[in-house]
Amino acid sequence: MQDPLNHYLYHPLAWQLARRLAHTPLTPNMVSVFGALMVIAASIAYTSLPYPISAALGMALHMGWHVVDGADGDLARLTGRSSPIGEMVDGLCDYLSHIVLYLVLGWWLSGTGGTFSGGMAWGLIVFAGISHAVQANHVEVQRRQYQWWVYGTPWLRHSHGSQDSATSRTMFSGLVSAYLNVASGMTPDALRIDAAVSAAAGDRARLDTIAAAVRAEAPPLLLLCKILGPNPRAIVLGLSMFAGSPVWYMLYQSLVLNALLVVSVLAHNAAARRIAVKIDA
Repeated sequence: MQDPLNHYLYHPLAWQLARRLAHTPLTPNMVSVFGALMVIAASIAYTSLPYPISAALGMALHMGWHVVDGADGDLARLTGRSSPIGEMVDGLCDYLSHIVLYLVLGWWLSGTGGTFSGGMAWGLIVFAGISHAVQANHVEVQRRQYQWWVYGTPWLRHSHGSQDSATSRTMFSGLVSAYLNVASGMTPDALRIDAAVSAAAGDRARLDTIAAAVRAEAPPLLLLCKILGPNPRAIVLGLSMFAGSPVWYMLYQSLVLNALLVVSVLAHNAAARRIAVKIDA
């Protein structure tokens, strides 16, 4: 599921960082928080420094976040600290830091004058921010579902809400539930495959059959998720700031990526129905 940036740059750097952090007192959650601070620092750089240093440093910090965002998970696996709570903290850090990014960019844009200023700026920023959250939910859930169906890697959907769920006992339980409900609402047909995988627990032949059916449908779906994913966003925002304004990024987010989201949701649901037929789910 890796695009070239992940395969050749972000993931190798994240792995090396995690290996070095494994011998320190730093925890995966601390790394997640540091990643969030990098995104916030990027927003400050974009809006507070003279051009072109602002665009260059902001883009570097935002792209660097991808390395740290991968390192927290690698560190958790290396040190045996993987947990639903860690997954929740990672997600909260990603979402909350980008909310700050959008708010800071909105504040900056609203005071610049021109067509998109004042209320127009805030309207565009809020719409783009909500779009970002929904798109990120879709992409992340497709990734986690794929890993569950093909590799048996559990995730929040299988622990949250159960009697002994750690995430259900936190103050963020409602947010986690909303996150999962949004995902299920966009791709409800995927739940049929989830149920088939759960029912096949311990049946290696059946699980292999399901995994093969999922892999056969995966290539075009993975391409859609790569384009909708976070890597292109950081680059497009950086280029937009080099062009002098976040407006270009916000329009790209609101128009191009939302159109692609509709295509992706329809494609994922259609693929899930085909898979369900193949595996008699």
